[in-house]
Parts: sequence; C-alpha cells; structure tokens
Amino acid sequence: MAYIEFKDVIKAYGSGETLIHALDRASFTVERGELAVILGASGAGKTTALNILGGMDTLTSGTVTVDGRDISSASEAELVEYRRTDVGFVFQFYNLVPNLTALENVELASQICPGALDAAETLAKVGLGARMGNFPAQLSGGEQQRVSIARAIAKNPKLLLCDEPTGALDYVTGKQILQLLQDTCRRDGITVIIITHNSALAPMADRLIRFKSGKVTEMTLNEHPTPIADIEW
Repeated sequence: MAYIEFKDVIKAYGSGETLIHALDRASFTVERGELAVILGASGAGKTTALNILGGMDTLTSGTVTVDGRDISSASEAELVEYRRTDVGFVFQFYNLVPNLTALENVELASQICPGALDAAETLAKVGLGARMGNFPAQLSGGEQQRVSIARAIAKNPKLLLCDEPTGALDYVTGKQILQLLQDTCRRDGITVIIITHNSALAPMADRLIRFKSGKVTEMTLNEHPTPIADIEW
C-alpha cells in the first residue's frame, strides 16, 4: 500500500442544479519520503485536495488513507489528533503571530506535539539561528516563510503540506524556499507535497500530479529530479 492513497474522491458543494464538484473522482498515490508536486490552474481542485489530505475538510465520497490510516472516515477528535501530530502545514501567507518572536512562533507548535523537535535547533536548521529574537515585522518575507517552515518541521511531522509556499515571494527568495523544502524531504525523510500553478516547478518533483477541473489528468514519476538551482521560470 502506498503511503498516501487518494481514491475516487468527490467533493461537492450545493445541491440540485447548483451542485459544484470541486473534486470529481480524483485519484493519486504518493510514496513515503517523496517530494510530490500537485500542478494545476486556479480552480483545478488542488487546494481542496490538500485540505482533505490535511484533515481540514471532509469529502463527499471516496477514501483517503495516510500511512494505513483512513482519514476519510475519521471522527473530528481523530482529525484533530492527526493534524496535531502527523501533518505540518506551510501556506502562501505565513500566518505568524505578530507579537511573538520567531523562536516563540516555532515553540507554539512544539508545545502541543509529543515528540516535537527543539525550536531553536529547528530555526538554525532553516538558516535563522541569528534571528530567533526578531519579531515577524523585523523579518523579510523569505525569513518569515522560513519561520513558518520551521514551525511546521518542529512538530516532527510525517507529512508536510505546502500550498503555494512561494506565491508571496520574489524569484530568488522563492528558489531558496523551494531548496529548503527539497532539502527537508531528502534529509529528514518527510513526505512533502507542494501545490502550485507554476509548471516550471514540475522537474523538481519525484512525483508530478496534474489536476484539471477537479480530476487528476496525469501522474508521472521522475527518477532524476532537477536541482532547484537549475530550474528557471
């Protein structure tokens, strides 16, 4: 069994003539320790799939299993535990607490998770060892995104879900963040899923999953992912 199995998932909103399918029998798999890129235009269903995979949304029908656990039929209490212990989230906007330092923002996550990593060591790992005492307003966009990644990694998650993680960043900083995510996958063995509309990022993936109109139209494996430094867009 694959580490992630997303099978025949339908997510529908509304009813009758106003019924809208955000996901329409979408299916894909991801193996443990892979870096997967989910690619598609706005409205293709990428974020809906990520929200279901992260236990933040429910599906209409189908099944989703992660590490052998059926999260599609989990109770709300079970989903809370799943989100708290198994999954780290990185979003386009950093969602940092403005009146807490970088270190305190990371400690927020580590305090609620058993087996969490040391917050200071995790910040050093993402290159912010000298900025731990700075508040978000004193950090650049790229540094704030590094804090949000450190906060996600500090939970010691099995799965890292990233929704357009470079969308608010300039080109050079965006590449640095993608390099950090790729390094995290390789070094720590965390399964990383990045959703993006930028097709230039496809070569960095171990597994590329293309979405269109709520369906998975293609899933390809790449035995030799391209280093981030060699990708241009």
